[in-house]
Amino acid sequence: MRRLPIYFLVDISESMVGAPIEEVQQGMRTIVQNLRVDPYALETVFVSIIAFAGKATILSPLTELYKFYPPQFPIGGGTSLGKGLEALMDDIDKSVQKTTKDLKGDWKPIIFLFTDGNPTDNYSSAFKRWNSKYRGHCNLVAISIGDNVNVLTLAQLTDDILLLKETDAESFSQFFKWITASIKSTSMSVGETNIDEVKLAPTTGINLEKVEVNSPTDYDYAEVDDNFVVLHGRCANTNNDYLVKYAKHYPTERRSGFRHDDGQYRLIGAYPVDKKSYKSLSSGKPPKINTMLLRGVPTCPCCGNQFGVVVCECGGISCAGADGYATCPWCGAGGELGEMGPDGMNITRGLG
Repeated sequence: MRRLPIYFLVDISESMVGAPIEEVQQGMRTIVQNLRVDPYALETVFVSIIAFAGKATILSPLTELYKFYPPQFPIGGGTSLGKGLEALMDDIDKSVQKTTKDLKGDWKPIIFLFTDGNPTDNYSSAFKRWNSKYRGHCNLVAISIGDNVNVLTLAQLTDDILLLKETDAESFSQFFKWITASIKSTSMSVGETNIDEVKLAPTTGINLEKVEVNSPTDYDYAEVDDNFVVLHGRCANTNNDYLVKYAKHYPTERRSGFRHDDGQYRLIGAYPVDKKSYKSLSSGKPPKINTMLLRGVPTCPCCGNQFGVVVCECGGISCAGADGYATCPWCGAGGELGEMGPDGMNITRGLG
């Protein structure tokens, strides 16, 4: 049987924490549920999920559709698109059956790449490998979740780039229905016509826009994705870890592709994170940011303490209650809360 391999290459960096990764989690369940009632997809589709943050990991190997169950998505520090792409190519070499003189191999793999930010690793060698050996033998569809992604980067990998303009729950729901319809169309096409190309569903009526890039150019990667600031905290009461997410504030409307930046970041929320997986999927040297650029302080998502961003002299970020006393879960020091000086304080942030 010739299989139709479907890969989901998913950004699980810190900036995806909260609603974006939760919507992707739910969306994967919806895709699988709907595909299982389609006879063409059930016969041909095999699914794999590869996730990348500072490091890449295979969350689900290539699995027959009826046996596939979406995994839980972790969160890590950094956006190493190059490492994610390397993991994808290695798995294609290992798992996808090649055509030989005696055997028809699998259909062209379809890869759906989801990302909400820009790479923080040096991806040039991975991109060269992809373009020289895999691009002509795979169908890669890159989706920018929100409009923070530099599409010139994605244009080096594929001509199929789409922008999910709105990231509310309804937009995500329509987006995953579109992916499901695209997979169904392709599985039917290969079964009936032997045409080995992805058949993307129409985007009419949904917040999904095809992006045209006439002249893709090299884009210098940055070690930090400045669209977001994410702080790594630890609960003083439960010793569990959490992330505090801030997004760059643009006080004026986008004009001619340029947004005026006031240099500040506004609070989005705070979210529990698995300590072990976050550490294992993070890489790179965390930079600093001054607290004067951050607007808003959350409550602790683990215990409900009033102050979710308390900075110890050791540099650790934790929580504290309204009584004004704090014990640092990083170093064990305790003391009364004090106010920062007029120049703020430089604290460690994630890579985004």
